[in-house]
Amino acid sequence: MEKSYKFITAGIIGFAVIMCSIFLSNAWTKTHHSSNSIFVTGMASRNFTSDLISWGAGFSRNASTIKEAYNLLKSDREKLKAYLLEKGIKESDIVFDAVRTDDVFDIIRNKDGMEINRTLRGYTLTQHLTIESKDVDRVEKLSRDVTELIDKDIQLNSEQPLFFYTKLASLKIEMLAEATKDAKTRADKIAQNAGGSTGSLKVANMGVFQITGQNSAEEYSYGGAFNTADKKKTASITVKLEFDVR
Repeated sequence: MEKSYKFITAGIIGFAVIMCSIFLSNAWTKTHHSSNSIFVTGMASRNFTSDLISWGAGFSRNASTIKEAYNLLKSDREKLKAYLLEKGIKESDIVFDAVRTDDVFDIIRNKDGMEINRTLRGYTLTQHLTIESKDVDRVEKLSRDVTELIDKDIQLNSEQPLFFYTKLASLKIEMLAEATKDAKTRADKIAQNAGGSTGSLKVANMGVFQITGQNSAEEYSYGGAFNTADKKKTASITVKLEFDVR
């Protein structure tokens, strides 16, 4: 019994020694690995001008019957379309959404504010239009000048235009190359100043791709800002690299 106990104790001690050796070996390897690496961040930015604009607006009419409201809305739509074509907008760039119908009620409430009766008074018909075009300057100017439609008895609720760039994918690839080159230059400089040189690339990670308004105080986002409010924008990207050191 005593011999068996000594055998078990010796086995436990031996296993502990082996595990300790493995742990120390891994710790040394990580320390040694870290001391022979350079970690750098490369950056690239590019200014560009949007080449696609999307602008929307809504208009509506009220009447006691649906037919009357629809006829008024239809007349407004025809006037609006003629106005847009006159301003040089392509018919293929204009999209009218389906008409939305809302009932309008006269509501009577008691002194406690509780509704006690409602009577159908009429209908409100609303329609929305969207213009998506590569003629950015023309549509941008149009979005500011639509108040002219007041003279045509059309109440148009104009929305803020949105600006996009259709060549964003190729721009991103170009900027990745620039950021990588910038990171390599930084790594070479650090290694040279330390009396060494960079070896092979071990790890490469792309940072966040950001699009902000040009010369704006817009803050970057952790998940990546994507500005659509400004025609002129700035794209930026980072790349994190790890190199061996010789």
